[in-house]
Amino acid sequence: MRRREKEILDPARIEAVLEKASVCRLVLCDGGQPYVVPVCFGHKNHAIYFHSAPEGRKLDILSRNSRVCVELETDVVFIPNKTACKWDLKYRSVIGFGRAIRLEAPDEKREALAVITGHYAHGPFVFSEDILKRTVVFKIELESLTGKQSGYE
Repeated sequence: MRRREKEILDPARIEAVLEKASVCRLVLCDGGQPYVVPVCFGHKNHAIYFHSAPEGRKLDILSRNSRVCVELETDVVFIPNKTACKWDLKYRSVIGFGRAIRLEAPDEKREALAVITGHYAHGPFVFSEDILKRTVVFKIELESLTGKQSGYE
């Protein structure tokens, strides 16, 4: 990281960003072309989970290349200035790299969907067999995770 003073080193503060963020931007590589898509997510045990419809560009790309990057941010505040190029931005963010693994076993999918849903609401949650059959679920095993902040101590 170029600006070391902005790096978040405390794992608890990185975890706080993951807990507070509402959207995960999933970055994929379609051949030589980047592709980013916002997804609902959940996280547990150094992994991020997301779900998908059973067809679409995201699944097509992941079938060819499971390497992914994720970006999440929170506490974003724009700070205007009278001088155009002097505007600033306060934020906390996390970037991670890993491999997306498609979950197939119904129990794994059920647990992952509970993690995703639990990020947004309190359970317990029930997922019917029909939902499990119609929903594709991925687990991103994070190989690295870094945090950055600006404007916060």
